[in-house]
Amino acid sequence: MKILKLIPVIFCFIGISMSAQNISEHALGLRLGDSDGFGAEISYQKSIARYNRLELNLGWRDNRNFDAFKLAAVYQWIHTLDGNFNWYYGVGGGLGSVDFDAVPNDELDGGLFVFGAGNIGIEYNFDIPLLLSLDFRPEIGLVGYDDFSDNFDFDIALGIRYQF
Repeated sequence: MKILKLIPVIFCFIGISMSAQNISEHALGLRLGDSDGFGAEISYQKSIARYNRLELNLGWRDNRNFDAFKLAAVYQWIHTLDGNFNWYYGVGGGLGSVDFDAVPNDELDGGLFVFGAGNIGIEYNFDIPLLLSLDFRPEIGLVGYDDFSDNFDFDIALGIRYQF
C-alpha cells in the first residue's frame, strides 16, 4: 500500500525534472554575501548537460577576526519553477586560506583548510542575458586549520551574472 502512495510522488518529480528549461552555456558574475561577515566571489557557471552545470567561485571573506580566500566548486541540478524562475540544488567543496587578525596573547595565525558544501537556491533568468540568484550554501570544514575547519558555516548570497 505504501508503494502505491509513493508512485504518484515519483512521477511528479520526474515530470518536474523533464520540464526544466535549457540553461545558458556560460555565466560570469559576482556572488555577494556570507554569514560570517561580508564576502565577494567571482562566479563562473558552465553548462555540463541540459539540466546540469558546474559553478566555480573564487572569493574572499572579511570579518573583524579574520580574512579568508576560498575556491569553491559545486555541481548543480536545475529545475523550472514557473516561467523564467528556476530552482537548483547541488553538492561540492573547496579549499581556502585563512589569516586571523593579531590579538595579544593569542597564537591564532591562520592556515589552509578544505571544506565540503551543499547548495540550494532560486534564480530568475531575464529575457536579456542577465541572471539573478539567491542561494544558500552550507559548508563544513573537513581538514586543515583546526580552529577554522571544524566550523559549520551557513553561506547565504545574492548572485548577479552575465550569460553568454
